[in-house]
Amino acid sequence: MNRIVLLLLIWLPVACTSLTPTESNMPSKALSVPAQWRATSDPAAPDVTRDWWRSFGSRELAQLIIQAQQQSLDVVAAVARVHQAEAAARIAGAPLLPELSANADFSRREQYGDNAFRNNTFSGGLAASYEVDFWGKNRARRDAARAILRATEFDHDTVSLTVTAGTAQLWLQTTALRQRIDIAERNLDNASRFLALVEARRRAGAATLLDVARQRGLVAAQQRMLAALRQQANDTQTALAVLLGLPASTFTVKSSRLDALQVPSISAGLPSDLLVRRPDIASAEAQLAAANANIIAARAAMLPSLQLTASVGGVTPFDGPLYNVAAGLMAPIFNAGRLAAGRDLAIAQHEELLIGYRSVIISAFGNVEVALNAVTGYDLQAVAQAQELAQAQRAYDLAESRYKAGAEILMTLLDVQRTLYAALDNAVQFKLLMLQARVSLYRALGGGWKIVDTSNNPNVL
Repeated sequence: MNRIVLLLLIWLPVACTSLTPTESNMPSKALSVPAQWRATSDPAAPDVTRDWWRSFGSRELAQLIIQAQQQSLDVVAAVARVHQAEAAARIAGAPLLPELSANADFSRREQYGDNAFRNNTFSGGLAASYEVDFWGKNRARRDAARAILRATEFDHDTVSLTVTAGTAQLWLQTTALRQRIDIAERNLDNASRFLALVEARRRAGAATLLDVARQRGLVAAQQRMLAALRQQANDTQTALAVLLGLPASTFTVKSSRLDALQVPSISAGLPSDLLVRRPDIASAEAQLAAANANIIAARAAMLPSLQLTASVGGVTPFDGPLYNVAAGLMAPIFNAGRLAAGRDLAIAQHEELLIGYRSVIISAFGNVEVALNAVTGYDLQAVAQAQELAQAQRAYDLAESRYKAGAEILMTLLDVQRTLYAALDNAVQFKLLMLQARVSLYRALGGGWKIVDTSNNPNVL
């Protein structure tokens, strides 16, 4: 035993040095982080909060998002994955503590005849075993499992954020389509009214069959557009119901207009802030930490292991307790390179995750830039579109009055009708794009997410 201890003391410093993580195993600090976003945001605007959807001012939207966070099947499945990771972390932490087991046995022997006898024997005892974790193999495996648990928790937050943003996007789209349907119905009524006017003028000899055909064509175009919008609205409402985990036949969106919704201002902060504001980045970093721990465990598996065992028991008829204490040292000699390959596998997996970690960060920066650019671009287009709508309405009013007075031809009236209908529809679409761009920006900025310390989770050893 003294020789074993001496051998372990000689190997320990060397092994600890070889198992220490190197710089190549740690996240790179050389990743370039831009100082500012290319597209600007209002620095005086409020920061993103966890309940960012309330900034749109819709009670129905707020209720649907809370409902989605509680019962969306994607979120429920993510919660189940967290529970799996918790159990795996407990399993990985168990070898750090001794294992204790009990045993009991009863036997009875009986013989009849001249030499009859009866013998009852009972034996029982306790046995304990423990692997001395000199090289940190078991601790590394536990740390890897804990890191995976953290990554799974962050993945759950990512799913929750995705479902929240998806709910907002689909609700906005469904509401916008309903408003576009309302506009299309009014345009159809208006076109039908003018068709009746043109037909009356035709009967009076003031219009031609060509005029009637053109107006009828406009009415048919409005009917086709109305049918297409209704189809799209049903599809988006069905998609929203599926996201909420509800049968489509039992779900209906109540809102039908975007006019009352607020267009919030959002502060994007600095690019460096994004590294701690997105759960997918935190998940990639946790997976990298798990891979680093796996390297340590794979290296430790190549070194000797010391197993301690002890047992105590007794047998009746009682002859006194039985004790057993043993220590076993096992060192790998030849395994056809299996352990070395396991180490190389862990290192290669770490390298892949390191590249993935950098990729997630670069993608996150790109998401924010695209969302900021969309917010700025749609806001500028909306200003011009509002002027376009105002002029289209003015041109329509003038053309209608002139046509009724006989001072304008039908072709001019048809042109201004089409222009006005398109402007009214585009106004709703631009309002939708402005709102959806802000949902995308909220999501790209992490939706107010922050890291919550779960290191003291009582469910994990």
